[in-house]
Parts: sequence; C-alpha cells; structure tokens
Amino acid sequence: MRHPKVLTSVLTATLGLGLAASLGTAPAAAVGTAPHANAAVAYAGSAEEAKANQAFFDAVVKSVAKKRAATPGAAAVTVVYSAANAPSFRSQIARSAQIWNSSVANVRLVEGSNPDFAYYEGNDSRGSYASTDGHGSGYIFLDYRQNQQYNSTRVTAHETGHVLGLPDHYSGPCSELMSGGGPGTSCQNAQPNAQERSRVDQLWRYGLASAFKS
Repeated sequence: MRHPKVLTSVLTATLGLGLAASLGTAPAAAVGTAPHANAAVAYAGSAEEAKANQAFFDAVVKSVAKKRAATPGAAAVTVVYSAANAPSFRSQIARSAQIWNSSVANVRLVEGSNPDFAYYEGNDSRGSYASTDGHGSGYIFLDYRQNQQYNSTRVTAHETGHVLGLPDHYSGPCSELMSGGGPGTSCQNAQPNAQERSRVDQLWRYGLASAFKS
C-alpha cells in the first residue's frame, strides 16, 4: 500500500499517490485520456523513489524560476489549470485549488484558458499521478478506482501538491497530505500541514531547490 509504482522518463517526471492500483469498481469507460509517459518503470525500492522525487523537484524548480523571472514584482505566482478533461472530478479539483489557495501565499491556482497544467480522468493501472515536463506545463491524472476507495479530495489535493513541488512521504501520518495512501483508506484529511505549507511558500517565493532541505 505504501509503495507505489513510480514512473520516470527522459522527458517527464511522474509521482503518484502511493495507493494500490486496483481498488473498487471503475466506470465502464474513461471520459478523458492522459498522455503516456515514455518509459514506464515499476517501483523498485527507496533509491528509485528518491530518484523520481528529485527529477520531479528539479522540473518544478525550473518552472518556478521561469515564472518568477516573468513576474518579479508579483505578490504571488499564478498557475493556471484546466479541469475540462476531468469533468467527474470538477468539484474535487475546485476544492483542492481552494485548499491550496487558502494555505499558501506565494502561489495561486486559477482555472482558465492556456493552462500551465491540466487534470485528466480515467482508468490506469498505475493509479493517480502527477507529471511535469520541467518547462512550466504538465498534467494530473485521476484514477477512478483509487478515488472510489480513498477520499477523492485528498487524492486530488495530494497530486496538486506534487505540481506545487512537494515530495511523497508515505510513512507520514494522516495529518500529512503528502503521506498519500500510507495511512490507509480511513484517512480523510485533505489539508497540507504547517511544514508542507511552508515548503510550498518557500519554493514559490525563492524558486530554489534548497527550499526543500530541512
């Protein structure tokens, strides 16, 4: 349960929620289809997880630096998303954006056209995951089965946390959003804790990889 399938590729860095891949009963057909990662590699231990985490952070940091350079005087960097390809999760996506917008000051999530990243929905044996190309764009895929078994807003807020730069920490408690599926299906918390909020604010204020160092 704690150990997910983590996917990496040359062009994309992908992180999941840390949930089992086959849970509940999925709808007969997917409404949206997510782009495919180039070279999928199943989870192979803590070293592989650390490698995927680092690749994702590096990609997010590049995006943050680019956005900060474009709007140096802005109080907060605006990140635009699209929920058009995940209509079944529109309320969870809106709630997730609201949660993050009320939790941090230096980045703001706004739905709109010409998005920086998009949400997709459907069935995927890998479960839910987030991916970025390191150039200011990416996507979040929401798997039907995981969202039926786990708190769907937690799943969505967790994956959005990856886009904002947070790592997975499956051994954490339910009070830690990025512990993902580690605490089990009974965990209903969809709010980032104080440390997670601080790390996101540091990254989007300074755009530095050191924001994640303890």
